[in-house]
Amino acid sequence: MSVSERKAKEARPPRMGPLARLPVFFALDGKRAVVAGGSAAAAWKAELLSAAGASVDVYALDVSEEMAQVVGDPPLGSIALHRRDWRADDLRGAAIAVGAFADEQSAGVFADAARVRGVPVNVIDKPAFCDFAFGAVVNRSPLVIGISTDGAAPVFAQAIRAKLEGLLPKGFALWAEAASRWRAAVKGSGLPFPARRRFWQLFTAHAVMHPDRAPSNDDFVGLLNEVRGLGAAVEHGSVTLVGAGPGDPELLTLRAVRALQSADVILFDDLVSREVLDFARREAKKLLVGKTGYGPSCKQDDINALMVGLAKQGKRVVRLKGGDPLIFARAGEEIAACKEAGIAVDVVPGITAAQGAASRLGIALTGRGQARRLQYITGHARDGKLPQDIDWRGLADPATTTAIYMPAKTLAALIAKAIEQGLDPQTPALAVARATYPDQFVIASCVDGLSERIKEEALTGPILIIIGRVCGEREAASRFSDRRTAIAAPRL
Repeated sequence: MSVSERKAKEARPPRMGPLARLPVFFALDGKRAVVAGGSAAAAWKAELLSAAGASVDVYALDVSEEMAQVVGDPPLGSIALHRRDWRADDLRGAAIAVGAFADEQSAGVFADAARVRGVPVNVIDKPAFCDFAFGAVVNRSPLVIGISTDGAAPVFAQAIRAKLEGLLPKGFALWAEAASRWRAAVKGSGLPFPARRRFWQLFTAHAVMHPDRAPSNDDFVGLLNEVRGLGAAVEHGSVTLVGAGPGDPELLTLRAVRALQSADVILFDDLVSREVLDFARREAKKLLVGKTGYGPSCKQDDINALMVGLAKQGKRVVRLKGGDPLIFARAGEEIAACKEAGIAVDVVPGITAAQGAASRLGIALTGRGQARRLQYITGHARDGKLPQDIDWRGLADPATTTAIYMPAKTLAALIAKAIEQGLDPQTPALAVARATYPDQFVIASCVDGLSERIKEEALTGPILIIIGRVCGEREAASRFSDRRTAIAAPRL
């Protein structure tokens, strides 16, 4: 293996970061819970415990109106009110205990009594005496989301809950209930594991498309027949070429996220932001198959062979590429390799670097009155040198915006040739390093001075060049001034 080659390398998933609280969900159906206190806050906890199916014993001399109401109309599990103070023996056999006390001493006595009997305890608004915390709840049961800030900012947790309430249709509860009903039938259907997984993938897509109606048996039969209709093909692997965008993970498409979340193996390039990988299943194997200009790179034939080999093992393979997979990313070779091997292949487009950079800078690449055409060109050929088949006349056209990819080693020669072929040396140009990343950096210059400015600023990371009237120096600089983008001062 030459020094310019490298082999695929597995990227270990990052370790779980520190957690203020471990999110767990208690199974309380048919179990006993104890609540000490009759305040409105205690009533809310009693209601939650009942909603989870617990039989709740409430011990309180003074009972709020809220507690009286929930005792009279519990959501699920029974709530029994005992008009007296709690006793230590009341905690025996309880699965969970909640107390509402005004003073620290009473809270400590209750917490100690629960812990001696092995009962997890929560004392409302007194975290020092709590084994667990109640979070803000988004209820689409059996789909349940809990949100905690470890008591630091309850209002913030409630704001997040409200946001999620708006994002998650109420009908998801019906689809989650259907999943619970259908799981045993799917498992007993005789379908192999890959086909069962495909069923649930189709189920999820169907639920997202029809969130506001109740699923029916016709849905179940239809999904099952769709999977059976795939025949043996469902047991074969597949390859999906996915565009990761230029860097900002928020620019991923929904289809890209779904592909990452269903992948068994992800083959990704050096240019892919690691934050993008956070959207993948944690269990997915992630292999770096980096290809860097003028640096150590995995051979394309080796990538093709690895991709096809994994798919033949029945794996769902995602080939994750920076930007858009169909723009200067050798997608054609990988698609051809899959088709030749009889592997199903799909393509999920992504936002390419020119689009990402223009969006961050507020530049219309085809601004009316400035550009009638947009072209993407690559700055080097297979041999790493300046391509000889560039349309120089098109590049010199003042009504054209040109985005140049991978220009690092050939930019000076490319600009010199373009000027020789008619490009106005004063044409505005931009050099964008690490487009859409938080540390994106821009140089604005006329085209004949751009190469020298790049050397002066010692730009690092992926660089994109945009040439055209839409990049006018003064206009562009004013746009950058209020954006999260550093810009080298233009020479006037």
